[in-house]
Amino acid sequence: MFEEIKEKSGRLKQKIEEFRTTLNIDDKVRKIQQLQLVMAEPDFWNDSQRSAAIIEELKSVKEDSDDFNNLHNRYQELCDLLELDDPAYTKEIEQELRSLEKEIEKFQLKILFQGPFDHASGIVEINSGAGGTEACDWANMLYRMYTRWAQDKGFKLSTFVEIRGEEAGLKNITFLIEGKNVYGLLKAERGVHRLVRISPFDANKRRHTSFASVDVLPEIKDDVVIDVKPEEIRIDTYRASGAGGQHVNRTDSAVRITHLPTGLVVACQNERSQHQNKQNAFKVLKAKLYQLKEDEQKKQIERLGGEKRKIEWGSQIRSYILHPYLMVKDHRTAHETSQAKDVLDGKIDDFIHHYLMFSLERIS
Repeated sequence: MFEEIKEKSGRLKQKIEEFRTTLNIDDKVRKIQQLQLVMAEPDFWNDSQRSAAIIEELKSVKEDSDDFNNLHNRYQELCDLLELDDPAYTKEIEQELRSLEKEIEKFQLKILFQGPFDHASGIVEINSGAGGTEACDWANMLYRMYTRWAQDKGFKLSTFVEIRGEEAGLKNITFLIEGKNVYGLLKAERGVHRLVRISPFDANKRRHTSFASVDVLPEIKDDVVIDVKPEEIRIDTYRASGAGGQHVNRTDSAVRITHLPTGLVVACQNERSQHQNKQNAFKVLKAKLYQLKEDEQKKQIERLGGEKRKIEWGSQIRSYILHPYLMVKDHRTAHETSQAKDVLDGKIDDFIHHYLMFSLERIS
């Protein structure tokens, strides 16, 4: 029994050392020391913007270092128990080993958050597919799902643009979810989502299939350079649709920006200030330009023999079945659950986790 436990312990040690290398822990320890020296300089607080950026960077690298040290220390405690070579501790060692294995599985996800914007907030765009009112209602259900998910996490949600359906639901909605790792988590949701149910809009109670696409972009801060030349954009203003009554919007506060080289068009209308709508529209444009560049790089890799699967309109990633039975299934990972109503109420962490682990296996 002890030999088997020691063998498992050896595999965990190898995995932990892989974490050290992959996450550049030694480099981060040196970075922490450098940043702490900068913070000790007499004029550090003179530039509030610079000091805030350095503090944020220190917080990020220190978190990775501290989490790794905690994991490593737990492994050392397990080794101390093993060195006793006492069968009386077998049960305690087995429990600690199982607990450590779970911690290592969670820690593996950190490897997937090493992209330049994986720790950033996320901009989510939902578009209804063909199908009129049915598809618009489905887009609204997805919006509610992500809203509930954000609320459960304590994240802040702000809407940039909202275009209602003619009878019900949403044709399009773009919103920002502010919080750590939002983009790293929600990029698992990019793709087409399919709903099968008895339509509440069909007097004959027939079963309908609806589609909506979800796109997720990183929030890119102002200090990150994304080349947007003034001569390559066209900015139009128009009258945003207000809430009605005394609150109706009577000014041309809505903003539409067209990026001429790519044809990308973004719009923001939910703020009363034209300036704020313009800022938010630029935020979305920068995120879309970044994503466009990322997608082009992925296509180049695919042409050289890489991954051939496409995540785009027409290739559904997940199905939500509400009739004749309850089931939600992710077609990439094969993960499924019969708790469809819980999923639509924002309980999507299991699907995100399985997709991240699936992605980890593909890059390992």
